[in-house]
Amino acid sequence: MTKVAVLGAGSWGTALSIVLADNGHDVRLWTHRKEQAEAINTTYKNEQYLDAYIPEQIQAFYELNEAIDDVSAIVMVVPTKAIREVCMELNNTLKQKAVMIHATKGIEPESLKRVSQVIGEEMDHYDYEDIVVLSGPSHAEEVGKRQPTTVTVSSLNSHNAALSQDLFINESFRVYTSTDIVGIELGGALKNIIALGAGISDGLGYGDNAKAALITRGLAEITRLGVSLGASPLTFLGLPGVGDLIVTCTSPHSRNWRAGNMLGGGQKLDEVLEQMGMVVEGVRTTKAAYQFAKEQQIEMPITQGLYQVLFEDKEPKDVVEQLMNRTKREEMDDISSLLSVNYPQ
Repeated sequence: MTKVAVLGAGSWGTALSIVLADNGHDVRLWTHRKEQAEAINTTYKNEQYLDAYIPEQIQAFYELNEAIDDVSAIVMVVPTKAIREVCMELNNTLKQKAVMIHATKGIEPESLKRVSQVIGEEMDHYDYEDIVVLSGPSHAEEVGKRQPTTVTVSSLNSHNAALSQDLFINESFRVYTSTDIVGIELGGALKNIIALGAGISDGLGYGDNAKAALITRGLAEITRLGVSLGASPLTFLGLPGVGDLIVTCTSPHSRNWRAGNMLGGGQKLDEVLEQMGMVVEGVRTTKAAYQFAKEQQIEMPITQGLYQVLFEDKEPKDVVEQLMNRTKREEMDDISSLLSVNYPQ
């Protein structure tokens, strides 16, 4: 039995806690809200975020120092915007070295850095190479019900990756390993942009043809940006790439799809975010990816169009027309150029 702290008691943090508890681990689920911790400990439910029974092996905490006391592993599942703040607090309270795993799918807009880079910067005693990322096609609602799910853990430290695989893997939660941490993180973050677009497409009343085109061309954009940052193009054909893209773009479970669907139905961004009541990572990631693509002159027309909808108040239908009337080109140009890139093994 391993003592594990899961930081972030939203839907995904709760679902991962259930996986760990099913594997017999001593799980400490941290939330910054006292009333939420007390409700979890007394009702064994986290009703605002996940419709699932919480096993008794999971104990909720609202004091971070108590949650991380004597743990062997920490699973970071807080929103991207809270990563630096939580890491700074960890720096002041963590007394022992624990394996650091994060399952947050996003990019920091201001710095354009991935979550593992932010953790490596803020944590005094953690090297970037030792951090583990967990990502893949995984709706929290299905994980909480023990429905078959497959994800990938990635780290440059093979020992930490193997340890993380052992922590989570079971008969309903299969875990693969990878060394392409750049591709794993970017696949998980950037697919949220395309999921917003898929939701907008459905909200506008478009059909499967439009969504298939959006997913396929969205994958090209994700791969183009990922390869420019050192990722393997093949990673985006796996679970954290096309797998996560499909599940996030095609299901009402996806909060990014739901947000996009409301935008396509005519609501404004502020209204949508207020109604959601949960973080929609795709909004911040769209801003980050748009900024990076502009600076590095990387072609990302879908991301650019979504940026215009989210931050420049452009009508979704006008953006669709803009995308459909782009200059003619050869589709295979993208794929052949990406697959010919030399990337680190």
